[in-house]
Amino acid sequence: MKKRVTRMMAGSLLALSLLTGCVGSSTTEEDSSKIETLNVAFVPSKDPDQIITATEPLKEMLKTELEKESYTVDNVNITVGTSYEAVGEALVSGTVDVGFIPGGTYVLYDDGAEVLLTSTRDGLSKNSENPKDWNDGMPTEYIDEQAVFYRSLIIAGPSEKGQELSQKINNGEELTWEDLDSAKWSILGPTSSAGYIYPTLWLKDNYGKGLSDLSNKVQSDSYGSSVARLASGQVDIAVIYADARIDYADKWNSDYGRDLSVWEETNVIGVTPPIYNDTVSVSKNSKIMTDEFKNALSRAMINIAKTEEGKEVISIYSHKGYEPAKSSDYDNERKVQELIRELNAQ
Repeated sequence: MKKRVTRMMAGSLLALSLLTGCVGSSTTEEDSSKIETLNVAFVPSKDPDQIITATEPLKEMLKTELEKESYTVDNVNITVGTSYEAVGEALVSGTVDVGFIPGGTYVLYDDGAEVLLTSTRDGLSKNSENPKDWNDGMPTEYIDEQAVFYRSLIIAGPSEKGQELSQKINNGEELTWEDLDSAKWSILGPTSSAGYIYPTLWLKDNYGKGLSDLSNKVQSDSYGSSVARLASGQVDIAVIYADARIDYADKWNSDYGRDLSVWEETNVIGVTPPIYNDTVSVSKNSKIMTDEFKNALSRAMINIAKTEEGKEVISIYSHKGYEPAKSSDYDNERKVQELIRELNAQ
């Protein structure tokens, strides 16, 4: 019941693209190894068109790998939800079979979603919990070491208020709640781990507050929108995953019209605790998700991620590979969700 109320408070709706794009997963009664349509949905953490283009090759890859597992799939349908919540609701309803979703989204919808895999990603050259350590003006870079977690960063932009907060941090001063509440923030939906949940945990730990307590905030539909708003000065602060500035470094100048680099014009003013990586989750209400098929799908995705072509596809989410996951891996996410419910009830 709590989860249902939380979803209603988040204003979650099934994505129109999911409802219209999914023709219904099914298998023949005579042969459960033949699947007519496998519906796969991605969350809109980047521009939807970019995700659709990048993941197009995944359709044939899945067909090929699942055929090795003795499953014939006629069609793989890939969509991008209008929100994180839309993909979660689609998994619960069974209109989507497979969802590439963050841990926070999985936890909120785990009454209808089951986690199969967790992603691995390249570690970063900076990983300090002290925000000042990120602000040397030099790019954050990927390193060869793989990581099963990432962080969310609270980033101040080039606006006057953003620079004021950055200066305090870089001078070794502590920010007050009044400092933060006087700024304009860009946040994501309530089930986004890096765009909402963990920044709320950070605020709770440091100020006894949450994102919902901020006086000036706007919900963006993607990290790209958040970074664009930061660049334009529409907002002073954005909450983003730690390697987002790597992803948007070029656009900072080419699309967002800035003269200096993103590394020179933005500063980290807060660093969250580690966030367990994104999931590949499946619907508990999908007609095709037998235990045998779930095992086959897990092996298929692990194998795809080992190929150069597969690595290119999953790099859209900064994923490098996949490992088997279990529900208890995300118990910390459940604690964070409980915190969110407590804050919203106040």
